[in-house]
Amino acid sequence: MSPVTRQWRAVTGALASLTVAALLASCAATSAPAPARAPTSTSHGSASAAGGPVRQASTTASCNPYESLAPQSGGPSVTSGSYAATIRARGYLIAGVDQTTYHFGYLNPLTGQIEGFDIDMIKDVAAAIFGLSPDSPALAQHIHFKSIDDAERLTDIQKQKVDIVAHTMTVNCSRMQAVDFSSIYYDAKQRVLVDAPAGGAPAPDLAQLGAAHEKVCATSGSDSVAQIQAAHAVPVKVTYWSDCLVRLEEGQVAGVSTDDSILYGMQAQDPNTVVTGPALEDEPYGLAISKAHPDFVRFVNAVLAADRANGTWAKSYRTWVSATAPIPTWPIDYAG
Repeated sequence: MSPVTRQWRAVTGALASLTVAALLASCAATSAPAPARAPTSTSHGSASAAGGPVRQASTTASCNPYESLAPQSGGPSVTSGSYAATIRARGYLIAGVDQTTYHFGYLNPLTGQIEGFDIDMIKDVAAAIFGLSPDSPALAQHIHFKSIDDAERLTDIQKQKVDIVAHTMTVNCSRMQAVDFSSIYYDAKQRVLVDAPAGGAPAPDLAQLGAAHEKVCATSGSDSVAQIQAAHAVPVKVTYWSDCLVRLEEGQVAGVSTDDSILYGMQAQDPNTVVTGPALEDEPYGLAISKAHPDFVRFVNAVLAADRANGTWAKSYRTWVSATAPIPTWPIDYAG
């Protein structure tokens, strides 16, 4: 890459970083109060019967991250005494989200609205609670978005500062001990983002970066750091994924390694980069919910099941992930 190009990217990256910081500070000043505390197996995209093989997490073999509580019978409905009823009585759902991950959860500077695939999932849950359409303008007053970083995802749920987290959050055995998760709503793969090599040369993967002991960026609260260390690369930990993109553009790191869903958003922002290497690990996403509210897990799972059946999920996928790729599938296992 030429010095001029590198300098231009450094300037634009710094401006992007300052813009994000300003937007996050503005949001933090108006963050929502803490919520009140309330005293079978299928395959996504199909109707296959129970009894299929259980898919194990690649992190450990002691749990099944594709397993969640069975959906509320008869579809999502707000019943007396449920946590969904508590949220309805309060008047708004409090959702922990990202504002810096393009395509999944980001603050659109042109509209001032939080948008993305994760945000669509939250809108669908809120719409079911308040009896509105996900596209209804009235829905906005019934959702309080709370901007959080990766490291706050678990603690904000455990302390019940939020009702639900939608934050490209991989379900794994360790996290399943701390919080409950919905059924999987997206299944990403960990890969690497690097500067596009000149002249069409092959881009290095994480193993090659590790062999050269290069610096590779990830957020401090992500499970991507373990894969970077396992490859013998030098992990550089930051707060937000947008910080990683800035460091790559400024030449402070040789790559960024995390879920391909996040990396493709970065690549869309900087066409001088490329997503490379094999899939390193499955990254199944779930909506995080407090273990104090299993009935709310069932309610959310009923919303997701309806979304899969009526095409709402596919519409969001086409909008934010890919307009042309085949609709993906993965196991969805229900227990209890």
